[in-house]
Amino acid sequence: MKRVYFCLLFFILALLFFFNINNKKSDYLTFSSWGSQSETVILQELINEFEKNNPDIRIKFIHVPQNYFQKIQLLFASNLEPDVIFFNNQNIQMYIKAGLLEDLTPYIDKKDFFEEALNCFSYNGKIYAIPRDISTLVIYYNKSIFKPNKPFKNIYELRDEAIRHTNKNHFGINFEEDSLFWVYYLASNGGGIISDDKSQIIINSEKSKEAINLYSDLINKYNAIPSKSQIGSMTTAQMFINGKLAMYLGGRWMVPKFRQVLDFDWDIIEFPSTKNNKLYLDSSGWAVSKKSANKEKALKFVKYLSNKTSIDKMAQTGLIIPARIDCAYDLISLDKNKKPKNSIIFISMIKNTKPTPANENYPAINDIIKEKMQILFSDNTKSKDVFNDRTIKQLESLL
Repeated sequence: MKRVYFCLLFFILALLFFFNINNKKSDYLTFSSWGSQSETVILQELINEFEKNNPDIRIKFIHVPQNYFQKIQLLFASNLEPDVIFFNNQNIQMYIKAGLLEDLTPYIDKKDFFEEALNCFSYNGKIYAIPRDISTLVIYYNKSIFKPNKPFKNIYELRDEAIRHTNKNHFGINFEEDSLFWVYYLASNGGGIISDDKSQIIINSEKSKEAINLYSDLINKYNAIPSKSQIGSMTTAQMFINGKLAMYLGGRWMVPKFRQVLDFDWDIIEFPSTKNNKLYLDSSGWAVSKKSANKEKALKFVKYLSNKTSIDKMAQTGLIIPARIDCAYDLISLDKNKKPKNSIIFISMIKNTKPTPANENYPAINDIIKEKMQILFSDNTKSKDVFNDRTIKQLESLL
């Protein structure tokens, strides 16, 4: 315990020394972000260009590749938060509610962005981050195993195809423990974790329980989704690459890797959704600390990061679908002679999405649900037994 305390104290002191931030104006802006090596290389290029065109501004780039949001929370608690912070919509809520971020509505031309992306960062009619990208999930499929004739109408059709294409050589579709993935089954069926207005826990609704039990049955009853023990030390992406999965539920970020390594023909298809049962969409974007002593410079930098030229450069990684409409269609146009053939699906499916309903306690809610879902993933326990009245009351206390 003493060692943990010492390490935490050392970390805080190191931050104080490194950033030398005390809410006074400085000659540089601090900017934090996570990201892969390919992303950070482009970010650094953008920073260099911005500094060249704005010689009175210097950027101190804080790259945090792991445990990003825990470290951002610590920085805010220590009054050391960066001037410009890269957020996603699921983790920004507590900072918006606490009044720690600048209202960026006056600095956004709404017509340039997908409305769904803007909604991810909206609260009481104001927008607190300028979105960079949008995140949706699609079903990648191995054409040597499975060639769908048409999109799935619902998760029951998806279930049947996953079972049909399961045999001794491969499974139907991938297993993922993170709610980002399995919540798609719930949303497609009219359920979810939190209601759209964020007033109710709905993971115990009939629609949610039906979808949870379907997912659990695919693992435990039909063996169409590999269990954790069957996955072993591999990732499910590696299983798809090795031809061990007919289908793989994943995001745009898998495209560069699959283009590089897949030795079979492949494409994507929509996860089933309807106008009434929309899927979830997430977004990442740039926010500005309300306490920034360099606010004018910070706003200038964020406007630069979110312009067409900058986001086009970020899209070159192939990892993201830009939140700017013009950049998104530019990317799809560049993709026309590359796999997946149906890349336009990443954009066309947006009309049937909505922002993931998340409040300031969403990470804590997710932690509780993750613990309960692990029970469902490991045996034939039904959702009604796991999400009992006691658990629901615990979750409701976090609304």
